[in-house]
Amino acid sequence: MTSSPGPEAVLRIASGVRQAQVLFTSLELGVFDMLAEGPLSADELAERRSLHPRAVRDLLAALHALGLLERDFGGYRLAPAADTYLVRGRPAHLGGFLAFLDGVLHPAWRGLTQSVRTGQAVRTGDPYDGLYDSAADRDGFLDAMDVLNSPLAAQLAEYDWHRYRSFVDVGGARGNLAAQIAKAHPNLDAQVFDLPGLSPAFDRHMAALGLTGAVSFTAGDFFADPLPAADVVIFGHVLHNWPEERRDVLLAKAYEAVSAGGAVLVYDPMIDEHRPQLPNVLASLNMLVWSEGGSEYPVGDLRARLFAAGFATVTASPIGATGTLVAARKAA
Repeated sequence: MTSSPGPEAVLRIASGVRQAQVLFTSLELGVFDMLAEGPLSADELAERRSLHPRAVRDLLAALHALGLLERDFGGYRLAPAADTYLVRGRPAHLGGFLAFLDGVLHPAWRGLTQSVRTGQAVRTGDPYDGLYDSAADRDGFLDAMDVLNSPLAAQLAEYDWHRYRSFVDVGGARGNLAAQIAKAHPNLDAQVFDLPGLSPAFDRHMAALGLTGAVSFTAGDFFADPLPAADVVIFGHVLHNWPEERRDVLLAKAYEAVSAGGAVLVYDPMIDEHRPQLPNVLASLNMLVWSEGGSEYPVGDLRARLFAAGFATVTASPIGATGTLVAARKAA
């Protein structure tokens, strides 16, 4: 006789929101920053932060169970992941992105039921409207984005660039990805195309990297303005923000901007409909609730759109943990 499965798998999924809140609350209370100075007991941390002792004991125990803290006779200390990504001021701090998740994206998920019924996002308008209004929020978000895009940039730097002389990263923010490619291939004319408000952040970031002048910034709106001409146009985590008809507009603009024999490179967490990866499907649902008409998409769908735009050959390969890089070449 086969026994019925227990409810643990279902309850583990349902507890995800509580696990996330443990993390967000700990960030808000400065727990990781305090423990970066050295191990503390629950009572010591509660006293220093004027927190309730019993509540702090439970909070730290939860962080321990989640693998973000370690514990010995000296008290709690940071586990490697927390030490790397959760302490303010560290190079790989993810606080800006986590604040975006907690303050913007996760509240939008409360409307998922309605979005699934209607296909309409909780938010309206440009998904990035207001995201850069606060300088502190903008810089924190860009810091975290650069932590996340740096491994992808390292892989793109290994792309076969020898046949090309120039590239433009469309929607490239403050230029972190373009900078890594330019550093590996100083012969390339490197350019970022993004909204005018990001120009000061771009200038500061290039100066911090010691690459002032190695990458240029062109301000514009990629729906209202033509894309800069280049041998290669890069769309990194851009197309999934927009509905299909606007993706077609961008691909048509890329075809016009790319020189003969050049290419467009597109990477997103694309969907394998036969063997879907959970992070990619969740990313698509992010777009459903957060952007009007945005979604992840199958490689085959993008391939068809690239051929329709006029590109001659299309290839696909993995990039990052769950992403896909699609390269489409224009006939010479």
